[in-house]
Amino acid sequence: MMSILARNSLGALLFAASIIGAASSVVAQEAPRVRYQDIPEGAYSVVAQVRAKPGKEDALRAATLPLIVKVRSDPRNLVYFLGEDRAKAGHFIFYEVFASQADFDAHNAMPYVQEWFAKLPELAEGGVEVMRMAIHATAEK
Repeated sequence: MMSILARNSLGALLFAASIIGAASSVVAQEAPRVRYQDIPEGAYSVVAQVRAKPGKEDALRAATLPLIVKVRSDPRNLVYFLGEDRAKAGHFIFYEVFASQADFDAHNAMPYVQEWFAKLPELAEGGVEVMRMAIHATAEK
């Protein structure tokens, strides 16, 4: 027969597991998902990088991190990732996918994007380096 302490511990563990499970499912439901089936063949993709001027790493990060929520909430955006080099603080890589160049151009015309670009002369070395790419959405032959 299980002792009262063991039953209480087991009950506490089961309760904690149910709370964690519920929290995980809420987070999973709220997290944006890449819907690969929604990415058309030839979609317009950009891989870009920007490097902070020495001593401006924190300021560039503070100006750049808010873009994540803003860009991902743009209905024209299909995929958006922002990464920072672990070995070189203030070196950011952007990966963005839009259905078309027109969608990308409309995104770049948004006030919050223009405001971010306006901060770059003070914060970044050399502006933004951009590679424009076409997405191969399927591997079908």
